[in-house]
Amino acid sequence: MNSFKTVLFTAFSFLFFITTNAQEVPEKDKLSLNSGTIDNQFDYVIRRSNSWQDYKTVKKTWLYKLKAHTLDSLKAVHKDLTDTQAIVDKQAKEISELKNNLTNTQTTLDQTNIEKDNISLFGIQMSKASYGILLWSVIGGLFALLLLFIYKFRSSNAVTKQAKLSLAETEEEFEEHRRNALEREQKVRRQLQDEINKQKNA
Repeated sequence: MNSFKTVLFTAFSFLFFITTNAQEVPEKDKLSLNSGTIDNQFDYVIRRSNSWQDYKTVKKTWLYKLKAHTLDSLKAVHKDLTDTQAIVDKQAKEISELKNNLTNTQTTLDQTNIEKDNISLFGIQMSKASYGILLWSVIGGLFALLLLFIYKFRSSNAVTKQAKLSLAETEEEFEEHRRNALEREQKVRRQLQDEINKQKNA
């Protein structure tokens, strides 16, 4: 009876061992100390190490190799971080330059808009609306002065014509007066000569 139990226990143990090995073999095939991620390499070392109570006995060569792989991975990560930081710094510098260029462009655009909306008159910046008002005011003033000049010219022309007419009339009257005075003078001379002749004859 004891022999049967022993055989049965041995058979079950053998089947359990085969089943366990059959399940673990593919996992061990996937794990390696020379390839894969650091996590997989740690799993490889833990699973392939011998167990004693709550402890694992690990080969020194595996530990050294795992340390070297870990340091290499850390160096690669550090290099990636350094490269990434350099890229970030470069991009931050480019962003700063772009912001400065954008600020300068915005300032230039604002200045251009101000110059476009304003007109310089004798060195004074004026808005287009103010310039238009000033321009039309000047034109209106000049037009008013022109009308005043035309009015004054016509008035003065009429006065000149009247003065010429008056002068012509005065000259005519003067000429008439001169003729009358000459005739009176001649008449007086004749009378004087007649008296002189009468005195001589008497």
